[in-house]
Amino acid sequence: MNTGPTFSRNDSMKFFRTLNTRVNNYFKENNIEKTGNWKLHVKTIIMFSIFLTPYFFLIAMDMPFWVYLLLNIVIGIGMAGVGMNVMHDGNHGAYSSKSWVNKLMGGSMYILAGNVYNWQVQHNVLHHTYTNILGHDEDLEAGRILRFSKQAKWYSFHKFQHYYSIFLYGLLTFNWALTTDFIQMKRYLKRNLSYGEFKSPVIRWTTLIITKIIYFSIWLVIPMIMGITWWKVILGFIVMHYTAGLILSVVFQLAHVVTETINPIPNEEGEIENTWAIHQLYTTANFAPKNWLVNFYTGGLNHQIEHHIFPNISHIHYSKIGEIVKQTAKECNLPYYEFETTRAAILSHFSHLKNLGKQPQLT
Repeated sequence: MNTGPTFSRNDSMKFFRTLNTRVNNYFKENNIEKTGNWKLHVKTIIMFSIFLTPYFFLIAMDMPFWVYLLLNIVIGIGMAGVGMNVMHDGNHGAYSSKSWVNKLMGGSMYILAGNVYNWQVQHNVLHHTYTNILGHDEDLEAGRILRFSKQAKWYSFHKFQHYYSIFLYGLLTFNWALTTDFIQMKRYLKRNLSYGEFKSPVIRWTTLIITKIIYFSIWLVIPMIMGITWWKVILGFIVMHYTAGLILSVVFQLAHVVTETINPIPNEEGEIENTWAIHQLYTTANFAPKNWLVNFYTGGLNHQIEHHIFPNISHIHYSKIGEIVKQTAKECNLPYYEFETTRAAILSHFSHLKNLGKQPQLT
């Protein structure tokens, strides 16, 4: 992409060169691969079991309404778990050293309501390259309804966004399923954006339409054919998506939209003040790094600093290399934003939303 801002090459402390050498030495000295291992394989089985087992119970058994809703919540929890642990590593090429395995695991995106091409462009290309830069990182865009940076246009209703935002977060994957994928594909193909091999628009659109038909057949058509009342199917579908969307949205916000992180502005020459790696330190935060359950369930996305600097390393290793990143940043007098608990990160996020709701945009 030649339309986005560039990054400074001035790294007098040689932060990334030093860090990269140390991380590479860690893997070499311990004789381990940077990709996933048996721990990730076990997690894959667990997450897919949480995601799909309740589905088979729903279509095979008659059950009380409250149990039906509860199982759809469990499906939503599993849906987010598969996305964070399996799909995410797969589409970063970090799940396995074998490309076909990465494509297979990354392809789980199709049963999570999304599209691999769109996700790779939005996440791998735009978000990871231009993290927290308004107008380039689409993860900061939520239309007019939410304001995630000081550069975004301010409206009077933003004064209440720290109250109503949580209700909108649950719509994330629901929007993927219904509208976002079609809008994004049209925009990305028009801009000739791709991650890896560039395929023709015909192939992209055909894949999108076919996978959407399969997706809605699995989650809506088959349950109705199996005898579940249509309104229960629709309600369960909404509950499932709202649960997954809420989890995924909050996890993302705690990493980038908090009081500590910044939204850099390019200078008149279109250059960002810091190098790309240092830029990640200023725009990203970790949370609950020592919480086993958070580490396990979020697929290491609570170690976003490590993930953003080394996106092709499996999240299985983030806890270990995190100490290396933290120490190197300290030696170079650079920030390393980290919340000890998830609660602290949540408080920071909503405090940030409240402040953004009070302040008009920068001119």
